[in-house]
Amino acid sequence: MEFKDYYATLGVARDAGAGEIKKAFRRLARKYHPDVSKEANAEARMKEINEANAVLSDTEKRAAYDALGSGHRPGEEFRPPPDWDAGFEFSRPGSGDGAGADFSDFFAELFGRMGGARHARGPRHRGEDHYARILLDIEDAWQGASRQISLRVPKLDDQGRVVLDTRTLQVQIPKGVREGQLIRLANQGAPGVQGEPSGDLLLEVHLKPHPRFRVEGRDLHIELPLAPWEAALGAVVPIALPDGSELKVRIPPGAQSGRRLRVPGKGVPGATPGGLELTVRVVLPGADTPRARELYETMARELGFDPRAPAGG
Repeated sequence: MEFKDYYATLGVARDAGAGEIKKAFRRLARKYHPDVSKEANAEARMKEINEANAVLSDTEKRAAYDALGSGHRPGEEFRPPPDWDAGFEFSRPGSGDGAGADFSDFFAELFGRMGGARHARGPRHRGEDHYARILLDIEDAWQGASRQISLRVPKLDDQGRVVLDTRTLQVQIPKGVREGQLIRLANQGAPGVQGEPSGDLLLEVHLKPHPRFRVEGRDLHIELPLAPWEAALGAVVPIALPDGSELKVRIPPGAQSGRRLRVPGKGVPGATPGGLELTVRVVLPGADTPRARELYETMARELGFDPRAPAGG
């Protein structure tokens, strides 16, 4: 996917005000609109200009785009960092009004999911709902927690430039919250009019990468290192879970690397808890002492084991 420099497309500086962006768009639209332009590439250029204007004339999209930084060159291979838009508060979900269906893959990748899934709007005059993606530790999602979160709220200053306000909220994380689940904070969205209540703030949960755990739905995945004798003879081994508790799991004799074991009901908590998925990884001790080397040599002589022999041979 190619990086798009929307500022270069419109020929404006990164700190251009809203009025400058509007003026640049109108000037380029008069030049490249296919109905009036004699330029050979008018249609393609107009598509690029429309896309750039759709981002830079929208306060929220522009703030999110600016968060990617200015160190990328137009046309270079680009992939946005995971959860790059987490922590922004948006006034609408998705890419807004649906415009941009014919825009580039770059636009779709950045703004196709901005702010989460679409939800029905409230009664007339009630304030609009706002949306944000937040990142949680697996431990907090597993057992629930009260956490302080800070959201960046894009707005225009007096010069028409995008600035970010920050607001901080205390959020109660429910026990067993899942990836993609919404936490609704009542009356924390846009204010209502004519005395109607404010909208809600919907927080879309995403889980931070963890060095030991991986969550899929309500299943918790863990790689389980075993010593060769534990794998060969069977063993009962302790597993530390995200809430700090310990679960003892019986490993059947003859477990090979890559074997998967499932413990029902020991995954992410919920009305129907998920399962604990264990993937066995046999870890060999090093032959780095005379005694360790002697033991390996004894095994080599007495076991008669050939891992490359045909199955059943």
